Amino acid sequence: MTDDTHASRRPGGPPLGPLAIVTFVLTLAGVVTLLAGTGTVPAPFAPASDVADWYSGHALMIRIAATLQLGAAVPLGILAASVYARQLRLGVRVPGPVIGLYGGIAASLLLIGSALGTWAIVSGPEAADPATAAALGRLAFALGGVGYAVGMGLLIAGIAVPALILRLIPRWLALVGLVIAAAGEVAFLSLVIDPLQALLPLVRFGGGAWLIAAAFLLPRDRPRRGPRSAGSEEAS
Repeated sequence: MTDDTHASRRPGGPPLGPLAIVTFVLTLAGVVTLLAGTGTVPAPFAPASDVADWYSGHALMIRIAATLQLGAAVPLGILAASVYARQLRLGVRVPGPVIGLYGGIAASLLLIGSALGTWAIVSGPEAADPATAAALGRLAFALGGVGYAVGMGLLIAGIAVPALILRLIPRWLALVGLVIAAAGEVAFLSLVIDPLQALLPLVRFGGGAWLIAAAFLLPRDRPRRGPRSAGSEEAS
């Protein structure tokens, strides 16, 4: 029995497409719930009194949004692990898959931390004092906004770079992924350069949509190549 036969019978893990869709839908639902229930979101560095009033005035909707955000983090982590397994199955033996796995797990964990921090602000029997609410709110922004974008950028880069080199997905899609990944890495500067916060929704929603497309287009197995093709690929 050949190695190809063994490879074709190895379990492929959870389907990537549905995982990416669930992650994106829960992410979108959390943001829509937050905006629909509160009307606006204070800037990360708004006065502490304004931040505390916003949290205390919309506690229920913020709690629901945080729950949806926590829900989105779980399939994201599973997706990162499943993509890593798929890349190994495809014979990708470069650092990209490990980088993507690290980024995806980091993004998932940071999103969990952000969701739980947000939930903590609005879940006590009494309203949090302004200083505490502002500090926790900024921490939640740093974790679920900036940190998440950096992790998502690494996840996308870990998929897009090998896929571009090995032609596993359409070239244009891989290039779009590299642009989103670059935006995610540059987003860390938004902690000190406020205008760069505009990159955060690009990475969150653009990255989520990109993962859906890549998840459905990433093949389960590499096509068999002749000896000449295989030799030229190893040389490259």
